Amino acid sequence: MNNKLLLKCPPASLLKQIIAMIYDSFLIISILFIGTAILLPFNQGEAVGGVFYSIYLLLLIFIFYSWFWNKSGQTLGMKVWKIRIINDFGLNPAWSICFLRLTFASLPPVFFLLLNRYFQFTEDDKIAAIIAMIFFIASYIWRLFTAYTWHDRLSNTKIIDVSKIPAEKNQ
Repeated sequence: MNNKLLLKCPPASLLKQIIAMIYDSFLIISILFIGTAILLPFNQGEAVGGVFYSIYLLLLIFIFYSWFWNKSGQTLGMKVWKIRIINDFGLNPAWSICFLRLTFASLPPVFFLLLNRYFQFTEDDKIAAIIAMIFFIASYIWRLFTAYTWHDRLSNTKIIDVSKIPAEKNQ
């Protein structure tokens, strides 16, 4: 697709972005189940856990998004809702930019969880997880007042609405 055409597209609505994330979450949950099933034989069928397991699951999520964004600019959820990620030149983001964007998006909640481990703001892990989600959601609340999220700005990417582009040009 013509990158000049993509650069003229308006920002995707927050609602479309959230719905696409919900669609993608079903795929991601399936991938995480499969990723966990792959590890079970190496752990004699016992439950898998710990820091390395969490990093492994996070890496699977990063690979999922980066693969789709780098190859087509769209995950399956984004494709359904006709939104797309581009860089400042109208191209699909490179692998490094995808990882950077995901890191910026996940940094606030991860940072809070690490601080909570050290300073024990709360003893309850469930409350800590809820607070971490609030930090994640805050970046999308920011999106209500600006055209793009702060992790879009930091990684020089944009989520755009390609629904107005004719189907033959949207390939």
